[in-house]
Amino acid sequence: MDLAEIWRVMRRRWYVLLPGLLLTAALVAGVYVLVPVEYRSQSTVTLLNSKKATVAFDGNPFLSTQASLTGMADGLARNLNSDDSRADLKAQGVTGVYEAKIADNAQGPFMWLSVTGTDPAAVLKSDQVFTAYAEKRLTEFQAQQSVTPEAMIRMATIVPPQKPEAQTKTRLQYLIMAGALGFVLSLVATFFVEARRRRPDKPGRHRPSPAENVENAGADGVAGADGPGAGESRNTPASAGASP
Repeated sequence: MDLAEIWRVMRRRWYVLLPGLLLTAALVAGVYVLVPVEYRSQSTVTLLNSKKATVAFDGNPFLSTQASLTGMADGLARNLNSDDSRADLKAQGVTGVYEAKIADNAQGPFMWLSVTGTDPAAVLKSDQVFTAYAEKRLTEFQAQQSVTPEAMIRMATIVPPQKPEAQTKTRLQYLIMAGALGFVLSLVATFFVEARRRRPDKPGRHRPSPAENVENAGADGVAGADGPGAGESRNTPASAGASP
């Protein structure tokens, strides 16, 4: 079946295809309304060496970096993603979904702190609370190990919580899936009806060909000509000649 034949079938069975397309449009509109747009805010922080460790660098923490800081950043991210931290953040009013992770392609102890939700104002506020909580949790984590304040690793905010940006990828995927599904089902229904209309006759039933129809019509005409009336007309002259 080529494209021309497909187009002819679609035109012939428009009464099946059109309702399917209307239902598809309604489905896409429903997904557009029911699936909300998500917003995401993100901040970037880094871990700095302690004041005691930066004495040799005139107190400049950016000149004193150690591999242990990256390990500490990984440990802090895992702690922030734990169930205990989630409960603490929820009690402080953090809504939406948050995540702490080491920044991609980072060449140091950089971390991304992000929050995703449907309310832009709440997302920004939650990311601000999350960033402050991360610094507080770093201090508590070291205090539990009896680390003196001068030897504690510090945190600095490189990029503060940014204005939430719309994340339309998920919503767009759902819209495409709904549209494609509805269109495919509409085509399936259209060609199903077309196949039913073209269904052959029942097995065993003979469909006469055009030539057979012509022969049958001719036979019927000859039979009509040879009827009783015709026989009587032929016998009349013979009877007349046989009379005395």
